[in-house]
Formats: sequence, C-alpha cells, structure tokens
Amino acid sequence: MSAPDIAAHGTRQRPGQLLVVIDPQARRSDGESVRIAKDVLCAGAPAKICVPDTPEEFARALARRGHRRPVVIGDDRALLRTVALLHRERELDAGALAFVPVGGVAELALARALGVPVGAVAAARAVLDGVVRRLDLLVDDSDGVVLGGARVPAPVPEPAAGARPIGPSVWGACRSLVRGLVHPTGPADAEPEGHRLRVEADGELLNDLDRPVERVTVRPGADGRADVVIRLPGAEEPLRARAGSVTVSGADFHYTADNRVAGPVRTRTWALRPQAWSLVLPAARGTQRT
Repeated sequence: MSAPDIAAHGTRQRPGQLLVVIDPQARRSDGESVRIAKDVLCAGAPAKICVPDTPEEFARALARRGHRRPVVIGDDRALLRTVALLHRERELDAGALAFVPVGGVAELALARALGVPVGAVAAARAVLDGVVRRLDLLVDDSDGVVLGGARVPAPVPEPAAGARPIGPSVWGACRSLVRGLVHPTGPADAEPEGHRLRVEADGELLNDLDRPVERVTVRPGADGRADVVIRLPGAEEPLRARAGSVTVSGADFHYTADNRVAGPVRTRTWALRPQAWSLVLPAARGTQRT
C-alpha cells in the first residue's frame, strides 16, 4: 500500500508527551535543523529531550520512554536502529513512532520513500498534527528488519589481475575505438551472466539454479503479502509474484536491505509482517482528529 493510500486510513491523534531522542550524527551533520525541529516540537507538546552519545545510551533512552511517544531526530540509520531495537524487545506494537529526518540526500532515501517530510519544520509539524499509520515490515531469518525493501543485485565483475583505472584522455579514447573495430564482439562487450539463485515464494519455486538472474527484489506490498520481482538477463519483462515468505539461496551472495549492504550469505528468507509497526506521517487532507 502506497503512502497516500495508507494516509487515507490513518488515525489522527494528539501527540501527548514526547520523548525526543536526538541521534549523535544528526547533531554533527546539521545542528541547526536539529535545533529548529526541537523548538517546534517543544512549542507544540510537552517533551523530554535526550541527547545520547553512544548506541548504548540511545537504546537505554528508548527503553525508558514510559508512556511518552518516541520521536527520533536523525537519518535513515537512526530510524532503522530504532525499529530494530523495538522489534528485538517485541515492543513495535506498543505505540506509534515519530521521525524527523536530518541528514544528506543520500541518507534520507528511506524517509522519503515512507512519506516522511524531509524539512525540519514540516517533519516536526507532522509529528504534532499527523496521523498514525500502520505499516508492513519484512523480517529475515536472522531477525533483521527491512522497512523499504531488499535487493539481491548481480555481482560486480572483479577487475583483471594487474589492471588499473585509466583516466579519460584522447589517447585512451583512440585505443578504445581501435579495440572496438578489431574486436567488435569481444568479451568486454558481453553482458554479465548474472546470479545463479534459487528463489522460492511461499514454497513455490520461481527460479532454479540452472537459470541466471540479474536481480531479485523483495519489498512490502499490499494485502499482507510481499512483492517479488525477478529480472532475467535479456528478458523484456521480469517475473513477478506475491507471497508472505520469500527465500533466496545459492552460492555466497551479498544483498542490500534498505540501501545497506549485507552478507555474504548462502540463503536468506524474508517474511512479511502485516501492519507490524506504526509511524506518524502527514495527515491527508480532510482527515479528522480523533
């Protein structure tokens, strides 16, 4: 379910007391945005401010939140760390989480995908006046959480022994042209073979090791199932499926989960947990306060 669809079904609530946890990286990267967000939050609701210096202090502050609604100020990593901590403590369903993104563009890709405003003022106001929306979650077989999606890309070919990068130059361009004329269909022009991966969705075999794949993507979908997309080398259309559980296995492979590189592993299973956590997001126009 997309962010606008979820917004239409959200529940708008008064923020009550807040526990504002400021990630150390946010203070270092953009202290001014942190100050602005803190001022807006404190002006709109009673708030306790926590400024942890280590991950351990971050976890302790979150564990001692009591009845206060947690508000995390930081980048995507801070949000992921918070959800992972609450998942490990089996407290994701104890209440809604709020998030004020602070960081560079690359560090806030997940926030944007979830529909969180990336401006300090807009995000803080959404914390105070937004709606609580239930969101799906992927949990892997090592108890890791994935909010946006996981992807197994094709491996990057290793450079030949002794090879070194060549900068752009007229001589380099001439050599490339000559190589193309002499060897127009040489190995350098061949497409990568891809991964030899076995992909199963709810126990049904979608792809076996005899057919290489270019990329496998798993992300929360709709109706309590995950969307699975398998791209095959040379194929115009990918294979698509929807399932509650997806297993990818094969030779050692790396994967990305919410833009973080993980692995290598030989097998990984992701299971969808429908509406497993709650996030405060901007209210849709016309949503009524309850």
